[in-house]
Amino acid sequence: MKESDLSHLSWDEWDEHHDPRPEETDFDRVVEAALSRRGFLSGLVAFGSGATAMGAGLLNSTAAMAMGHGATRFAFTPIAAQTDFTVHVPEGYSWAPLARWGDPLFSDAPATLDPATGVTVEASDRVFGENTDGMELFSVDGHELIAVNHEYVNPGVNLPATGGEIETAEAVLTLQNMQGVTVMEVARGEAGWQIVVDSPFNRRIHHNTEMRLSGPAAGDAMLQTSADPTGTMVLGTLNNCGSGRTPWGTYLTCEENFNGYFGSTDPNFERPAAFRRYGINLESRYNYEHHDARFDISVEPNEPNRFGYIVEIDPSAPDSTPVKRTALGRFKHENAACAIAPDGRVAVYMGDDERGEFLYKFLSNGVYQPGGNTDGLLDDGQLYVARFNEDGSGEWVALTPEATGMSEVEILVHTRMAASAVGATTMDRPEWVAVNPIAVEAYCALTNNSRRALLNDDGTMRANAGGDVMELNAVNPREGNRYGQIVRWRPANDDHASDSFDWDLYVMAGNPEVHEDAYAGSENVNAGNLFNSPDGMMFDSAGLLWIQTDGNDSNEGDFAGMGNNQMLCGDPETGEIVRFLTGPNGSEVTGLTWSSDRRTMFVGIQHPSAPFPDGEGQLARSSVVAVWRNDGGLVG
Repeated sequence: MKESDLSHLSWDEWDEHHDPRPEETDFDRVVEAALSRRGFLSGLVAFGSGATAMGAGLLNSTAAMAMGHGATRFAFTPIAAQTDFTVHVPEGYSWAPLARWGDPLFSDAPATLDPATGVTVEASDRVFGENTDGMELFSVDGHELIAVNHEYVNPGVNLPATGGEIETAEAVLTLQNMQGVTVMEVARGEAGWQIVVDSPFNRRIHHNTEMRLSGPAAGDAMLQTSADPTGTMVLGTLNNCGSGRTPWGTYLTCEENFNGYFGSTDPNFERPAAFRRYGINLESRYNYEHHDARFDISVEPNEPNRFGYIVEIDPSAPDSTPVKRTALGRFKHENAACAIAPDGRVAVYMGDDERGEFLYKFLSNGVYQPGGNTDGLLDDGQLYVARFNEDGSGEWVALTPEATGMSEVEILVHTRMAASAVGATTMDRPEWVAVNPIAVEAYCALTNNSRRALLNDDGTMRANAGGDVMELNAVNPREGNRYGQIVRWRPANDDHASDSFDWDLYVMAGNPEVHEDAYAGSENVNAGNLFNSPDGMMFDSAGLLWIQTDGNDSNEGDFAGMGNNQMLCGDPETGEIVRFLTGPNGSEVTGLTWSSDRRTMFVGIQHPSAPFPDGEGQLARSSVVAVWRNDGGLVG
């Protein structure tokens, strides 16, 4: 197929087109066995942290779940599902765009976007980028700075003059500059929240920004190229999806579907096994290999090994060099959620967003000391992968040379292979991880796996690219999982450094209006809060879990009543989940942060299909929107 034929696909669909993944995961088998042995409303599906103590009877009323119990912590009235082309928030709240693709960060960029030409190559790294995703707000000497990812581009929208065709080096450079990360100062004035144009903190980081490789893999032969024989410097960060923040106030941007940017001008190039495992094919998504030789795997076969990492950025230092932390492993990083163990070591939880891949944890050897030197904390430590058991227990398995039969550098560059070697639990696209700030527990969104538990044509069970068969297991209990679920775990001894944990399912998304079996979802899913494909997640300072979705918005069939993608709010104590915001049709709701006073929420609206937010005749523009309470109170 030509690139233009594939440009409309999501990244998941694009990967599935090239490398179909297994229908079933180990996690499914674990959950299925546990469900059949202990029943659906056992400790496996516990909903709220207090469910065991209060008894399952608390959760029997779906009407109560929809509206909240008398002591609800939600400071808003839940809203209904929507199917239109704008944003909706609860009564008593308002919203407005803060930043749209093409909005200037600097005064030398055009103030308005021409729908006929889009963004010029000259302005493409001087404006707010495309397809906003994970973000964090940092308060620096009284300045409010938002660091926000730009995951990918939509050529049909971003190159309107060519109808989305990518035929020149200039077009490639334009697209490269629209992706990556924006750091921008924002301020609230009489006209509401706006970008502070020409702020000294404003910065665009894109596919050609110089970065430093650090950690055990830096300098290794596998990371050396003709342009960088030292293997220590690399240009750019690719497909920046979810995010995180360190305890010392830096931004973590996560490289997810980096594989789709590489291709070969030699159709006979033999891909090594590692390329196949990571989905690196002979054809890229954006035609880079024909105009930028470093993306041509037949010319620079080591270049892909320099992507798929977590990148640390200091928003307070606009001249600083971003750092790729190889000790945290190389895979399709969704986000990075940090926690501090009682002894001061830093734990970083990470999901690998692809069918049949794994959930990871990094644990530093060094101890975090506020005000101390933190540069090496994410370079020196142990990488683990999760194994879930049917009895609700689990363990973190260390990825060591002894356990994997691989060298330390091989483990960090080919992390998926190392996880397969130790028998880690295959998962349903582990996406965002969120760590509860008021309880020692963490959550991971397993967004969906509609192909699980189907067979290959020869009758064999489908497996991931590493050959790990994906059968039903306790954490992924449903074949053909169209809806997704959220798994929660609690480290042993309330210690994020522990190598064991207990787990349950906080929610199994579903549709009780259509199904009466497991596809109806768990008891905390009802007609008032229907959703599918949980993706982004973030805790607020009060311990409420905000859940964002990236799923099917057809509002028909299995998805009838769910409407557009949305943002919900969950109370981990009771298991309640209610709808707070809906996005425009065609969009994913992704990325969330708050102003330092918590009176404004910033939410990302990615790839809207409607002419959002500027109206008819204008290009659809991914945006960050500000949401606030009309009475000036705390949001949430």
